[in-house]
Amino acid sequence: MTRPPGSGAGDEPMIAGGGPAAPSAALLAETAVRALREEALLGPKPGLVDHRGGGAHDDMDLPLLLASAEALRPVFRAVADASERTALGVGLREELGRLGRAGDRVMLRATRGVNTHRGALWALGLLVAGAAGARDEREGVRRAARLAALPDRRMPAGALSNGERARRRHGVRGARGEAVAGFPHVVDVALPRLRRAGAAGAERDVARLDALLEVMSLLDDTCVLHRGGVEGLRMVRRGASRVLAEGGAGTDSGRAALMDLDRRLRSHRLSPGGSGDLLAAALFLDMVPWPEPSAGTGREVVACRR
Repeated sequence: MTRPPGSGAGDEPMIAGGGPAAPSAALLAETAVRALREEALLGPKPGLVDHRGGGAHDDMDLPLLLASAEALRPVFRAVADASERTALGVGLREELGRLGRAGDRVMLRATRGVNTHRGALWALGLLVAGAAGARDEREGVRRAARLAALPDRRMPAGALSNGERARRRHGVRGARGEAVAGFPHVVDVALPRLRRAGAAGAERDVARLDALLEVMSLLDDTCVLHRGGVEGLRMVRRGASRVLAEGGAGTDSGRAALMDLDRRLRSHRLSPGGSGDLLAAALFLDMVPWPEPSAGTGREVVACRR
């Protein structure tokens, strides 16, 4: 498997005999936090928080995202620990639900009530759980998808999230559907883009921006749908497609199209947060030191196109 520059290859723990050991719970938590940090630090991201400021948000900035990511470290560690000691089933799903709700409270305390990483906590929490004890990427994703499909009978009744309201209103897959389907925008879109770019010698941040843009061009992002409806989603998807058609973030014309898209998303207060969460998920999967090399999922990138 080819990794983009700086992806964490070479950090694998070893066991006697020279083979790589399964990643520990502590390492999985560290990798999840690192993925969140690196997604936050990446820029310029259209409409999203980065080193330039809050993007389409007026209640968050880069230091807040970094603090939120660090606050979630013990949550991811607890998720990995639970997954190592509990068989995959409804009992584990309900324990992960409890940990996720506790993690949401941890995040809100760290950010003074700002929802910085709720979607990422869901996606990365499942992938951390799936990776615990998995032999390779394929198995880790498959386990995460099985967990997402199981019921959480302890889920308290309450108000729907903005993303769930948007999912129901517009009839799209949403975060849970993405997970149940095996994270197709991660494994069929973002990861192949990252790895092709890495194999071609592209700069790391250019590869990551182009992976983000490809997800943005395809995803029915409920963060965008909540704020801008179908027209807002069309603006995001067409704008991202235009950047890629101009050669991507690494070309002069592509960078100009990227900055134009950023200006438009900021002016319309459109934040493709779902795409950002899935980029973080792709970074996580690519940085995990799997015990066995993965041949990939075998699915085609076009599976995500509508």
